Formats: sequence, C-alpha cells, structure tokens
Amino acid sequence: MTDFVLLQITKNSILSKFDTKYNINKKHLSAEYPFLNKKGAVFITLHHNNQLRGCIGSIIAHRSLLEDVIHNAHCAAFEDPRFQPLSNDELTNLKLEVSILSEPEILEYDDFDDLVRKIRPNIDGLILKHGIFQGTFLPQVWEQLLSPKNFLEHLSMKAGSNPSIYDQHPSIYRYKVRAIKENFNEILPL
Repeated sequence: MTDFVLLQITKNSILSKFDTKYNINKKHLSAEYPFLNKKGAVFITLHHNNQLRGCIGSIIAHRSLLEDVIHNAHCAAFEDPRFQPLSNDELTNLKLEVSILSEPEILEYDDFDDLVRKIRPNIDGLILKHGIFQGTFLPQVWEQLLSPKNFLEHLSMKAGSNPSIYDQHPSIYRYKVRAIKENFNEILPL
C-alpha cells in the first residue's frame, strides 16, 4: 500500500498542474501515512512511449518524503531542462517511476581499477564529486551501461568532466534504490 501511495502522490502532483481538483491534501496524507513525514530522497523518472521524458530528484534527504515526492514529480514533468514541459496529451502513454534512495556512503578505493572492482553492477547508484564536477547515475542506468568501466566513464561525462578525472581520485559515494514503476493511467488519483 505504501508504494502505491507514492505513485498516487506523483500522479496527483502532475495532474494538479492541469486541474486544481487534484491538489494534494498534505495534512491528511501526513496523518494517514506517518512514513511520509520522515526525511527522504527520491528521484522521479517519467517515460513517454518508452523514451525518457523527465528525471529529477534529490540525492540527500533534506525534507519530508511527502514534500520530496511532490516537488520532484512536478519538476520531472515540467522543469527538466532537457525537455519541454509535459503536455496533457502525453499523459496517455506515460510511465512513472519513483526511486527511493538510501543514504549515500563514501566508497573508499585506491585507483580506478580498484574502483571498477568495488562497484556492484545493477545494485549501486553512484555519485561522483570533485571540485565543480558532480553527477549521479541511478542503479537503473546499469541497464544501458553494462560494464563498470563504461558506467564510470559515462558518469564522469555526466558530471561535466571526462574519464581522466579518476586520475585525480574524486570522491565516490554509492547508494541503493527501491524503485516503484507503474503506467500513469493504471494509478488511481488520490
């Protein structure tokens, strides 16, 4: 039931942009589902016709899970700079994914080869931080970048650098996610 509530909140956050009758009653949800009041970090990913349509999230829990889902759902649908705002026409073939992140942990490593050996494909999401460079890949990205070396190389580019950044020993954090997916039209609104 808790998973489905997160999908419903995501759906309502998106629908409320088109119709105010879908506004979210935060007080009611907080009382009925106390887990929503705990700090949480989520990524909301949208796919339209099986193509990425938006993905925005929080790496670190800094507000309630309820607030993080509402905020990131809205941002993924309407403020992802890679896409135009979601239109009402696109709701038909939309798939929602809510990824709840664990707290990131620093990953100690000696060099690039050691890092490659220590990351766990299909389990680890990674954060790269070094000076002005920062980027993250959710564990779901392993579906496209199958090898640890390829995953790390693309992560460095997403962070705005290139694979040579690993020679400078950037900070690497790992986390896990619990992902919940459903077709938009199969989710009942709140």
